[in-house]
Amino acid sequence: MALLDWIAPESGLKVEGDGVWLRPPRASDYDEWRALRESSRGFLQPWEPTWPADDLSRAAFRRRLISYARDREAGAAYPFFVFRGSDGALSGGITLSNVRRGVAQMGSVGYWCGRTFTRQGLTLAAVRALCDFAFRTLALHRLEAACIPDNAPSRALLVQAGFSEEGFAKAYLKINGVWRDHVLYGRLTPMRGPDRADEGVSV
Repeated sequence: MALLDWIAPESGLKVEGDGVWLRPPRASDYDEWRALRESSRGFLQPWEPTWPADDLSRAAFRRRLISYARDREAGAAYPFFVFRGSDGALSGGITLSNVRRGVAQMGSVGYWCGRTFTRQGLTLAAVRALCDFAFRTLALHRLEAACIPDNAPSRALLVQAGFSEEGFAKAYLKINGVWRDHVLYGRLTPMRGPDRADEGVSV
């Protein structure tokens, strides 16, 4: 798939979940994405890497799309926006990153949710849908996730999504300008053998 195919609306990848659907970001998403991120800035920044000064600019969004396209073409990452099924509203984002093949067959899950869309089960549904995509469509064996110890909602969400707490990493990621400890989570595929149906996924 060429870069323009990934960025353009013709890109047909779509993952269905319970009350949500996921698809790759598009240039036409910019206005809605910017408004959601801006209105959620104070809510999101404590849990994310420091935002660059131009983070919400159209030029920065365009650079994101190009980076996303390259990562997907390389099979290294699969970024999605999350949309509420009832009205198609953009509620957040979720990414399967650091995809490793060979003897590992694993990837890392990360996500964010706009402030006005919290406590609606949308992010949980998105994580479950992404897990199905990773295990059934990409045939990965293992998924990993990490969160800051005092982020109780995210820790509870991962457990609900089938992840198990596996360890603790000191100064694991630089979040909001500070190296923060993280709790590590993992989930193994429920699939066994070669039977991997593409349920809930349309390409």
